[in-house]
Amino acid sequence: MGDQQCHSLLLRSHSDSPSVRSLSISVDEQNVIPGALSLIRELRPDWDLRHVQTKLFTDGITNKLLACYVDTCMKDAVLVRIYGKRTELFVDREDEVTSFQLLRVHGCAPELYCTFQNGLCYEFMHGLALGPEHVCQPHILCLIAHEMARYHCIPGHNGCLPKAVLWQKLNKYLSILHSEEGLQDGLLAGIPSLKVLEEELIWLQKYLPSLESPIVLCHNDLLCKNVIYNEEEGHVRFIDYEYAGYNYQAYDIANHFNEFAGVSEPDYRLFPDRETQLEWLRHYLGACRRLKGEEGMPKEKEVEDLRIQVNQFVLASHFFWGLWALLQDRFSDIDFNFAQYAMLRFKQYFHVKPKVTALWDVK
Repeated sequence: MGDQQCHSLLLRSHSDSPSVRSLSISVDEQNVIPGALSLIRELRPDWDLRHVQTKLFTDGITNKLLACYVDTCMKDAVLVRIYGKRTELFVDREDEVTSFQLLRVHGCAPELYCTFQNGLCYEFMHGLALGPEHVCQPHILCLIAHEMARYHCIPGHNGCLPKAVLWQKLNKYLSILHSEEGLQDGLLAGIPSLKVLEEELIWLQKYLPSLESPIVLCHNDLLCKNVIYNEEEGHVRFIDYEYAGYNYQAYDIANHFNEFAGVSEPDYRLFPDRETQLEWLRHYLGACRRLKGEEGMPKEKEVEDLRIQVNQFVLASHFFWGLWALLQDRFSDIDFNFAQYAMLRFKQYFHVKPKVTALWDVK
């Protein structure tokens, strides 16, 4: 059985949710409202479509997202997510639905109402979608660390041993890029050649597994806007599970730390400093201990060891989203400068690589 098959089987084997409703409706990516209303007719037959209001969210750079509601406070809102063009190349939509349902079982995700031909509908989660100015605040930082611990402590299932999805995805992305005619000639200055990227991936695959970071159920895409803060209820929840799956614990945390920089105009000077990282990791490891029924606080050596691991996995995060952005630049219709974003991620990768490899001696 291949790694991806085993990964999918493991996800599905401990999701107790019933099969999700599937509607044979397609929503036009360029004119989303008519298709969205067709979905609402099926999901909310008691709503008068003449009174349905819509709100298009513009932050996403993979899909289009529309809220449909009749209550002005949006308490009853249904979110309609339309998959971006050719995103099936790098997102396993069946695994996404399974991850969604599994997280729902453990209280980490909203209700999933249905899938349709090119998207899915789910419950609107109330709260503030965070920005870089929020995730470094001590109170919110603590809540995010606790919520990630909830993900990582979701118990595994007897049968397949989980393998990190990271390598399967990175090799697939690079393979797609290799297959695209004329891509190499069209790469911007500042973006490494595919040969260099291939060499870096070989090195990462040799270097990072030796760190023996535990493999856990991860979000894998915890950018600021994917964290919803509900001040009234005093918690955060994560949204968007397209990339969720089994992966290295240190990767999920490193990826979140990288996202302190923001997306539209990343500023990597916002990457958390050593003291902020240690604070975050103390909260995280303390939450993990409580969730596992263990007493006491984590020892400082445990916190520091994880900090070193996380900073080594920073490389994999930059590399992943650099390749992802090259694919999006090739296929996506969304108005975002993916080539520029790829260049920034690879630039940061090579900037931090000497610092990261120096940590090998520390470890």
